[in-house]
Amino acid sequence: MLKLKKWLLSLLAMAVIAVPVIAGTNDAKTANGNAANATSAEASPAAPSPILTSTTVDANVSTSSPDPDPSPQASAAPMGAPPPVPPVAVVPAIAPLRVLPVDPPRRDGLVPAFKMGPVKMTPYGVLKSTAAHDSSSPDGDDFPFIGLFANTTSTTNTGPTKDPEFHIKARASRFGANFEWPDASPKLTFTGRVEGDFEGNFSVVDNRNVSSLRSNAFQLRLAYVRMDYAASENSDFYFEGGQDWTLFGSTALPNLLETTFLSAYYGAVYERSPQFMVGWVQKLGGSLNFKISPTFAIMMPSSAQVEKSATTAFGASNAVNGLAGQLGQGERQGADSDRPEYEGRLAVQWQLDKAPGVAPAQLIWSGFYAKRTSIVTKADYATADLPEGCLTGGVLNALCASYEAAFPNGYQGTSKMYGNQLALQLPTRWFTLVASAYKGGDLRFMFGGQANSFNTDLAGLNSSIKFDTIDYLGNAAVACSAALVAGACPAGSAVVAPERPIRAFGGFVELGLPLSRWFNANPKGHNAGWQLILHTGKDQMVHRDISTETLSGSNALLMGKYFAATLYYKVNPWCMFAIEQTTYATRLKNNENYLIAGTPSNEWQDHRTEFGPVFTF
Repeated sequence: MLKLKKWLLSLLAMAVIAVPVIAGTNDAKTANGNAANATSAEASPAAPSPILTSTTVDANVSTSSPDPDPSPQASAAPMGAPPPVPPVAVVPAIAPLRVLPVDPPRRDGLVPAFKMGPVKMTPYGVLKSTAAHDSSSPDGDDFPFIGLFANTTSTTNTGPTKDPEFHIKARASRFGANFEWPDASPKLTFTGRVEGDFEGNFSVVDNRNVSSLRSNAFQLRLAYVRMDYAASENSDFYFEGGQDWTLFGSTALPNLLETTFLSAYYGAVYERSPQFMVGWVQKLGGSLNFKISPTFAIMMPSSAQVEKSATTAFGASNAVNGLAGQLGQGERQGADSDRPEYEGRLAVQWQLDKAPGVAPAQLIWSGFYAKRTSIVTKADYATADLPEGCLTGGVLNALCASYEAAFPNGYQGTSKMYGNQLALQLPTRWFTLVASAYKGGDLRFMFGGQANSFNTDLAGLNSSIKFDTIDYLGNAAVACSAALVAGACPAGSAVVAPERPIRAFGGFVELGLPLSRWFNANPKGHNAGWQLILHTGKDQMVHRDISTETLSGSNALLMGKYFAATLYYKVNPWCMFAIEQTTYATRLKNNENYLIAGTPSNEWQDHRTEFGPVFTF
């Protein structure tokens, strides 16, 4: 395995060194000698990044056009006018991943593969297969999970070795289709998309039990319809309903080869969620072609409480009931808050670099606010698992009886979820810089905050009790605000312990280097698709929220970080090869230690090498 890793790393180094030499061949020069320095009044559309050719997106994708090598439609020139000057042929700059573009869809802009009556439809997809080696993967996953080993007997112990693993997988492949519906009004445009992948659960059906590893479920990623109203040449208003990327976080995503987790809990925050969205795109014009787009959405409130993690603490059947609940309803604490999740985004777009083949720059703010609620019913008072024991001879003891008297019909625990993000995307002919920074509380569903959710605040309280909840997680506590009297909480002193969101902050920075463009490769040749992208990211907890003694509920993690280098080689508009070397690392809070191959360490690391082809259509 070490030889394989050395070979892959050598391949990466050789490829980078070879680019200047390759660029010196017949593919090296464009017709005008140095197209990289040419400018135009309006920049040509940039081609998508090699990993995102066609309309595909990866936990991470941006969609540009259903045509993998689109060209603008020519318009008729006025009589007597000189013929239009064709755009300068040049290798495109690196375009940032944009799953939520600012520009609205064009009416009749979808080139259909076929029609279903008047409805246009164009399928698209990604066929992706990669081989990956992890220097340490105690969870046994084929993607880099956070440094809590949930699938082992100890969450911080790797066993006698670092537990290295090797995987080959094709389940990151996906299929989808773009739609366009006609309308009598020239001002209305109706579009839609549906997309799924094979990164769902593994099979347990009898005929595939022994081959479960290669039997992956096809599951929904995106399914939405959108209506655009062109109020004027410069103003577009739109409504969207269905499952799409969240406004918070998803605006800026890293361009990684590893897309199953896409640096989740390592500095990238994003999600896909059912929603209703309204927005406005306003062209402001000017020499830099400014545009502004405010967007608002109500989302399905999601708390990321994993019901399958229910334990037997409150009853022998709870673990089974928790798994059944997750299979049946996903999770319910977000829905039990009885309110939607609110999200907003403000994007400003402008043409920073007017050279051909350079995408516009963007500055974006996004944010969200929601709540979660857990519920304890009267029946759950008899199932509490306490150090003192809630039942004595089948009867509630004085403490539990006083809590039941204070809340005879049960009680609820609730906490907030919120976040803010600032992102900047600066494509130029020489490099593309993408940066994202976020801060918030209870970012678990958004893949932030080291998978932490909320704390129970016991400051000024005593004798706290956690009774079972209707989703079997038992994470809502009651406590007493006064000294106990005869083992019971005095009347009027029993309270539901406050629940506080665990705060976190982080982000990532990415630098894309268009190697082929640097060396003036022929945009129609086989040397036009070399790109090197450097990444780093971090997700860290607010120290007070995980170290204060009166706050309980956080896991053992303090921070996660990653460093990566990805080399893409795009053979043609439909085929790309990539190699990626990444170091993932997490640290434990309060100077606690992992036990890694028998050696104590505050930091766990996974050095991951991944290589493979990606075909798009």
